[in-house]
Amino acid sequence: MTTAIVETTDTVDRYLARLGLAARPAPTAEALADLHRRHLDAVPYENLAIMLGRPDATDPERTLARIAAGGNAGYCFHHNGAFEVALRAFGYAVQRRFGHVWTTQEARATPLLNHLVLLVTIDSRRWWPDLGLGDAFREPVELVTGPVSQGPFRYEVCEILGEGWSFRHDPAGSFAGVDVSAHAPALDEVAAAHRRLSTPPDGRFTRVLVAQRRDDAGIEWLRGIRHQRAGDGAFGRDLHGYDDWRATLTSFGVSLSGVAERELLDLHARMRAAHEEWLAAGDA
Repeated sequence: MTTAIVETTDTVDRYLARLGLAARPAPTAEALADLHRRHLDAVPYENLAIMLGRPDATDPERTLARIAAGGNAGYCFHHNGAFEVALRAFGYAVQRRFGHVWTTQEARATPLLNHLVLLVTIDSRRWWPDLGLGDAFREPVELVTGPVSQGPFRYEVCEILGEGWSFRHDPAGSFAGVDVSAHAPALDEVAAAHRRLSTPPDGRFTRVLVAQRRDDAGIEWLRGIRHQRAGDGAFGRDLHGYDDWRATLTSFGVSLSGVAERELLDLHARMRAAHEEWLAAGDA
């Protein structure tokens, strides 16, 4: 057995331990759903490293190792890339797909790789697990056309064209839909897309801090200094005080290891100023 295989095996086992599992699951649909829920509970979606100006690479094995060690994952490229490595280790048949998340018809017109999609086939049934859609999936969705209900949210798989498909989010969601093509993006394509999305000033994930977690009953998120929940127990509040903001960030499970207090203070000040500018512009 090579050193690389030993390291991967150890990483996968430590990843399972973080998810609260002592043994590797069988590659079943039920186990896939359980892994999906456990990952969402244990590993938050966030862009802290990007907002601090040092975005983590999208190499899936490095990401899985970081998660297994108790660190942060990142956003969709990181979560789904690492999940692919783990699923393959458990014996699942996994394929990658090119994903384009869009908010308006104008944004939809120019499909760019901004989302990594996984397609898992189990006993001839196709499943779409997605840990990187933020306020969307709680569990994998079977790839058949029609409406999907998960907790308080309603989705729809609208059209399946061969190896691609289209999806509509709940009207109350943070985006409108996802278009998925048959193309399987290579690691360097994902890395290039990540550079585009995580590089100021135009990078989509460089403008506001986001941390969020999807649970059975809804979605809770921190965006800038705005702390909100949709679904059961909905609320909204602005965290003008640094201590409350920092405590909320860690309550999501975001690791602050290696982050200097001055960096966090500066980030909170930036997000508070951006929020005040947004309010002054009448966008609230």
